[in-house]
Amino acid sequence: MTWCENDPAYRTVAQAFLDRDPEEHAGGPLDVRAVMALLSREAKDAFAYDDVPWSRFPRGPQTRDDVARLRCDDADVVYHALRGVNGELADSAWSVAAPAVPFLLRVAADPSGHCRAYALELAAGIVQWTPGPGRCTRDELLRVTDGGRRYEPSGYFGTWGIEAAREAIAADADLVMALLDDADPEVRVAAAYAAVVASGRIDDIRGALHTRLCAEHDPAVRAGLVLAIAQLAYEHADPACEAWAKALWSDPATPPAVRVSAAPGWLCLTDSPVPDVLRVVLDACATGETAQVMAPLPWMRAADYYGDTGLRRCLRGLLRPETVEPLWDDPWSSPPALV
Repeated sequence: MTWCENDPAYRTVAQAFLDRDPEEHAGGPLDVRAVMALLSREAKDAFAYDDVPWSRFPRGPQTRDDVARLRCDDADVVYHALRGVNGELADSAWSVAAPAVPFLLRVAADPSGHCRAYALELAAGIVQWTPGPGRCTRDELLRVTDGGRRYEPSGYFGTWGIEAAREAIAADADLVMALLDDADPEVRVAAAYAAVVASGRIDDIRGALHTRLCAEHDPAVRAGLVLAIAQLAYEHADPACEAWAKALWSDPATPPAVRVSAAPGWLCLTDSPVPDVLRVVLDACATGETAQVMAPLPWMRAADYYGDTGLRRCLRGLLRPETVEPLWDDPWSSPPALV
């Protein structure tokens, strides 16, 4: 007998969802969105992870144990706990990864916490559709989700887990936006990456990203903020963003990393042919130095499966999509470094 046949939650989910319409359970005890909506802010702030009914979902108790270790004083323990949650996500178990989101955000918000940027990226990663090789195109690079219906190996309707994660980030949008001003530049980038997948507070998030960009001096963070603003505009129409991105890459006084990050943003927001002047800008600015500056950005790391620079791969997909490699998704690719 396999572990899943011996798991009561797995059997319950299989009986409820296999060959059934998920909407029959919408709003019920197996709808992770409804479960998360019942979790109070007080419980989140108190890190009361046992208020989540983990046992209703396959692999829930294991994820609960990983969440319980997120506030350990030992950075290595926290890192491996995050890897545990990431493992569930890699196995397409969105239903148990999503309830971890409020606690991941609070780990990131604690200045004395460990692996804070990784925690934020993991919260975002439940939603962010990892582009990867072959998907660095104008139609796909900044897409948050692929829009398809997702199912987990258990048969659970995984789309609900993704929606629950988006709603959880929106519910804590104030916390995420505050992290845009964090002292750690890696946390600021990760906060931008997480903010853009929220299901609500879009105008507030857009304003916070622009405000941070005006005050930001770190070139990598500035590049990440530009990509985040463009991604938000791609998901939630912002008519002014196309002209804004073009103005950035067109301006010789703008730092190279910002010009280069604005170029993919503009290309994804318009159907216009690639102008020769943009190719000239990229030839001049997309140097090895710029690629090194942008390499830590999660958008770049998501595309850097083969050891090539993420920037080079992204630009190749945007400008010459016929040259990119076949699709290959590797959810077990190397995580962010321990911080």
